[in-house]
Amino acid sequence: MNFQVTVLKILVSYPDGFAVMEDLKRDMAILATSGRDWADRTRRLATRVPDLDIFSQGLVDRGSGGWKITPKGRAVLKYMESRATAELSHPPTIVEVAAVEPTMVPSLRQSTDRAKRRSERRERRRESRARARATAS
Repeated sequence: MNFQVTVLKILVSYPDGFAVMEDLKRDMAILATSGRDWADRTRRLATRVPDLDIFSQGLVDRGSGGWKITPKGRAVLKYMESRATAELSHPPTIVEVAAVEPTMVPSLRQSTDRAKRRSERRERRRESRARARATAS
């Protein structure tokens, strides 16, 4: 599995392209254990931009307890996923890709009660596991 492609794919799936480290780790674990299809897909996408380095090329910003995909990162991911890429004789550099696809993605407001919903979900899971243990005994 290509770590950098996976990070881009995960971040683009979140509202505003931002995910806290806990969510990133969870999603990475799910994808890492999802089977060979995901590993093959990320490997194939990574070959389209062989010099990919998400942090030094400014595709992902680190901060505030999480990572956020930049517009340049969205453009590179879109390029990697496009079918026309396979027809090119040489893979372009990250600068060329970002120049071709400048995107202005409107930011979505993150919910202010996200942490509250997450803790409620955790509590429901705990209760569910406790009930399952009690009925299994």
